[in-house]
Amino acid sequence: MYDLSIYNEALKEGLKQAIVIKEPKGLYGPAAYILELGGKRLRPVLTLMTAEFFGGTIKNAMNAALAVELFHNFSLIHDDIMDDAPLRRGKVTVHEKWDINTGILSGDAMLILAYQLFEGYEAQMFQQLAKLFSKTAIEVCEGQQYDVDFETRDDVTIPEYIKMIDFKTAVLIGAAMKMGAIVANASEKCKENIYEFGRNLGIAFQLQDDYLDAFGDPETFGKQVGGDIIENKKTFLYLTALNGSDVSEREKLTALFAQSPNDPTEKIKVVKELFITTGAAQASINEMEKYTERANQLLENIDLTEDKKEAFRSFGDWLMKRKV
Repeated sequence: MYDLSIYNEALKEGLKQAIVIKEPKGLYGPAAYILELGGKRLRPVLTLMTAEFFGGTIKNAMNAALAVELFHNFSLIHDDIMDDAPLRRGKVTVHEKWDINTGILSGDAMLILAYQLFEGYEAQMFQQLAKLFSKTAIEVCEGQQYDVDFETRDDVTIPEYIKMIDFKTAVLIGAAMKMGAIVANASEKCKENIYEFGRNLGIAFQLQDDYLDAFGDPETFGKQVGGDIIENKKTFLYLTALNGSDVSEREKLTALFAQSPNDPTEKIKVVKELFITTGAAQASINEMEKYTERANQLLENIDLTEDKKEAFRSFGDWLMKRKV
């Protein structure tokens, strides 16, 4: 695994400057709180790493990386409100620690602060970054709306689900990498291919996240295991289980996903068993591997030295073997 510590250390310093707790503290305190929870910070790390690999510097890429991290955390605050999630990264969510109105407003402020970070770049680069950022931001919102719509639909297809996670998660990972390439003045071909690399890796990452939501270790996952099952979300696991089930299994699964018991323990247990017996769990693993391989193939069209390509491959391999 490529050593990412230099990027993580630089980000720690940068984030201290990104959110300064000032008056009104009720606005900035919650924003600082979610950033202090840490997390993997994969997206801004990829911005810095990509910029450096294409000949740029961490210093020049920092504002773009911080914008990506602020935007990501803004979306997490709002996602947690929409999902009524009690935990984020093993800690109390912003809306639970404060209240829903504070969460909404602090998230909004983070989005605006993210845009402000691009103001440090010269005009042409600012335009490229802001245009990509705006496109990505609206796609993330579209992905979130698809996710909400799916909750009340019984005819969601697997291609529709893949499109939803592409917009909700993958496009931001692709954009994070493309921003690094933009800051480094990489060629248009390299910008587009590194974007598609990140996007495919992002789909694999979200499939892995959904898998861990059901089968992850509660001690390391950082969120409530079985949360998607409790919320009756039509994930790849659920949709594949429906497609691979017999009549009795299908009836049992659909009946369980029509329930919201006060104690969901038994529901989670039975659904996970169905995910395994229908082959959905293994199919999910296979799908992750497919998108990871697709990402790796894109590296062949990028003008980087072999050691840098291998660093991106090892990053993807590490991502798919994570437990958190």
